[in-house]
Order: sequence, then C-alpha cells, then structure tokens
Amino acid sequence: MRLITPNARSAIIALIGFVTLFVAQGCATPSRQPAVPEKLQNQAQIPGLEKIRYRIGNPEDLAEMAREGLESVRREQAYLAAGGHQGPLPPAAFLAISGGGDNGAFGAGLLNGWTAAGTRPAFKLVTGISTGALTAPFAFAGPAYDATLKEVYTTISAKDIAEPRSLLAALTSDAMADNHPLWKLIAKYVDRALLDVIAAEYAKGRLLLVGTTDLDARRGIIWNLTRIAASRDPRALELFRTLMVASAAIPGAFPPSMIDVEVSGQPYQEMHVDGGATAQVFIYPPSLDLKAGARQLGIQQRERRAYVIRNSRLDPEWAQVERSTMTIAGRAISSLIHTQGIGDLYRIYLTTQRDGVDFNLAYIPDSFNAPHTEDFDTGFMRQLYAVGYDMAAKGYPWQKTPPGFATAAGANK
Repeated sequence: MRLITPNARSAIIALIGFVTLFVAQGCATPSRQPAVPEKLQNQAQIPGLEKIRYRIGNPEDLAEMAREGLESVRREQAYLAAGGHQGPLPPAAFLAISGGGDNGAFGAGLLNGWTAAGTRPAFKLVTGISTGALTAPFAFAGPAYDATLKEVYTTISAKDIAEPRSLLAALTSDAMADNHPLWKLIAKYVDRALLDVIAAEYAKGRLLLVGTTDLDARRGIIWNLTRIAASRDPRALELFRTLMVASAAIPGAFPPSMIDVEVSGQPYQEMHVDGGATAQVFIYPPSLDLKAGARQLGIQQRERRAYVIRNSRLDPEWAQVERSTMTIAGRAISSLIHTQGIGDLYRIYLTTQRDGVDFNLAYIPDSFNAPHTEDFDTGFMRQLYAVGYDMAAKGYPWQKTPPGFATAAGANK
C-alpha cells in the first residue's frame, strides 16, 4: 500500500522518526480541528453522507456493510431480471488491488492485457489501497478506461506525484513533501463523468471500496466509493478525490487528508493516511459470512472467484545492508512492510477458503529486475507495465495459494 518503493518509504519513515525525536521537539506544526473523542469514535459521520464507510472493528459498521452486500445482490437481481435473465445468479468475480507505488504499473498492465485476452470479467466487487486505490476506480469502470490506466502508469514521473519540501518546511509542517501534483493528476482523470459511470454500475449491484487509516483512532476504514458516487451530493466528487489521495498518503512523507465529521452536531476532524498503515490489501472483513448472507436472501450458493493483484514481488529481495543507523532502520521497516503484505494474502486466502471462494493471486515475477533509479521512474514503469500486459494477454498463470502455503499445508498432512 505504498505510493513509493519499499526501500524509499522505509528510509523516509526512519528519517522522520530520528529527526522528530532529536530535532523537532518544540517546533510549531499546522493547526487542526479537535479529533473525535475516543468514546465517540463510532458515532462520527459526515453530515448528509451517512453509511458511506465502515470502521474495522465496529460491529455496527460491519453489520451495515453486510446489509450493503445483501442490497447489492438485490439490485443485481433486479437489473438482471429487467434484462430477461432467469435462473441462478451468474458467477461473481472480486478484484483486490494492493499498494506498491510505481509498481502499480504491473497491475495496470495486467488489467489491460486481461482485456486483450478477452477473459476479463465485470467485477462484482473491486477494492484498492494506496496505488491500488488510484487504480481501482478505473478497473471498476471497465475496459473503456484501459487507455487511462496505461497513460497514468507509463507517462508520469516523480514530479507528477509530489514536490519535496525543504528540511525546515518539513519539520514545521505535516510531511516531507507536498502532494499537490498528485491532487492535480487525480483531478485530471477523476471527473463527474467517471462518477456517473460508477454510480450506474452501483445501481446494477456492483461495489467499489477503498481503504484508508484513521490515524487518530489507529484503525482501518473502508469507504464505499460507489455509494458516494451515487449520492449525487454536491460534495461527492471532492470527497471521492480526497479519499483516493488519503489512501495513498504515506504518513510523514505526504500530508494527511483531514476529513470534517460531526457527532450530535459537534464538529470534529479526522486525520486519514495511507491504508497501508493497517493492511496492504483486502477484499472484505473476515467477520462477514457470505454463505449466511446467501441463505438470508434465499438464493442458491453462486460461484465466486477472488482475484488479488499484489503490486510487488513476493521473494525477500536480498541486499547487503550497510552498517549504518538509517540503513539498518530502513531495511527493518521494509521487511516489516513486506511480511505484513504476505500476512494479508494468508488472511484473504483463509477467508475465501472458508466461504467457498476460488482464490487467484498475481504478483510481479521474481525474474523482473529492471533498473529502478528513482521513484516513479518512467522507464521502469513502462517495462513493468509491459510484463503485466504480456503475461495477462497470454493467459495469466494465477497462483492458487499464497507463497509457501502449499508446502506448509503438505508438511502437515
């Protein structure tokens, strides 16, 4: 769930930690509105836009998410019936797109190659975090937006994402860089026309979700972008863009997104950052029971397939570590991010196996070793896009288990 590479992100986080500890004590920082008090966390809402998000760990929100899932099936049934469909519901395909910074070029290429292969489904559910949240709306909108995905991931460079701040500005502000260029990039491609397309698909029973991290509450938040798009609220477009930026806002590297909320008419402000601070990729919370939902609707168990695009390699990527404080700290944080991502794949796999959902995993092959001299290196992204495209166009070899799982399972037999 990164907008920059693991090593660069780790170095930034380590630098921020050390500088903050030893240098920045007592420095003035940007002001903000009061955070939602701990005991009121589960009551905070955006006035007029209720039921558009689900706080992980809040039973009421997860119950609402389950209701949204059931309603999506009812909308799907009505849409299909209006078109003359009879009999069981068709297979449902879920797509989850992870973070990975400029490695998102792999996922963009894979989606376009999948279209070229003629086997790409219309996804019932699309989820994304960080660079995955930037990809997800276009993946959800379908092949008509393939050219947009290709343009974004093969033509941009670092200057289109952020502007570095001076050390003094960074220490007295809320991030090492200004992400105004990213805002401009998103505003260029995410307009009311795209939201209208997404809203129309919501009416057909499809869902688009992205994840952020509420830093005050220290927990993940899942946002229903389809419901926001369909709300027709005049604030919908701005909020939609804000959440895409928030999901990719690496804490300390990019500014957080401040979201105004209320509790019983009292205004507060939440600080939202990269969803990768709580999870690297997700499909739906394990607490949701798809089989129970089907029984509640009185429908036959339908065929379901989950496709997970991990915008990263899964091997440990060996490197000799210099004996220096920053290098050691950065390498350790990078390792933590890597193993967290593997853990997310295991959680998704076990959840899908419980629910009878076919699991499919794609990731950057270990053989890909193109030079990567800087974050958002255009040449690097073009080569990675081509790898994803070529593999998918030829029929992507989806992995049926997370890395190492089959060996571990076999050892226990």
